[in-house]
Amino acid sequence: MSSMQTERELKPQEFGFAALNLQVGVRLQFITYRRIKPMQYFSTLIGWMMDEYLIVKIPQENGVPVGLVEGERITIRVFSGVNVCSFACTVARVFDRPLLYVHLSFPDTIQGTSLRTAMRVKVDIPAQVLPAHPDAAPVGCTLTNVSVNGARIESNCSLPEDGGEIELEFGLTSPMDEKEVRVRTRAAVRNVNALRRDSDATEIFAYGVEFLKLDPMHFTMLQNLTYEVLLADRQKIV
Repeated sequence: MSSMQTERELKPQEFGFAALNLQVGVRLQFITYRRIKPMQYFSTLIGWMMDEYLIVKIPQENGVPVGLVEGERITIRVFSGVNVCSFACTVARVFDRPLLYVHLSFPDTIQGTSLRTAMRVKVDIPAQVLPAHPDAAPVGCTLTNVSVNGARIESNCSLPEDGGEIELEFGLTSPMDEKEVRVRTRAAVRNVNALRRDSDATEIFAYGVEFLKLDPMHFTMLQNLTYEVLLADRQKIV
């Protein structure tokens, strides 16, 4: 899907906080206005007290916590899986080291735009298909696009045909501590294509797979990844 097609799908609307269905640990875009040009950072939702305040991790710039001032106006943007939403709030209280989190005023109004369900984004994530037999070696592959529902993987080796199932493993970065989390999930092969690589004319195999019973934490991490790619480069929307 082209970026122009995606733009036509954007439909501004108002949301209630509960409709966002936010999960603790979801990635947020944190926008400040202390400079001539608004500054954008990534942060993480720690929790909230309904109708009172949000608890958000203080974002960092070059490894240093961003200095926030009580009463400062900011904008929060969040991707809830299908909707990109934003709302204005103010800094209510700053908890400096060693806690490094901040209370933000609870949003009065939330504006959002709807994107298509399970939007796919281009990625380049090393992965492996784990063998059914314990003595067999895993097969290396690459995730070239991904959504919360599935992925496209490319491999030099032939994998199960359309309708078969595989055990797929790959790594995602945790938004809480920036450490790698290994994702392991069953996946059903939905389509298979043989491609020829332009650089050396070798044959590769491309598979569209659907995740089966993905762990809820891994689902949230894929939401975060999709959101970050969306903000960084709209051209990477598939």
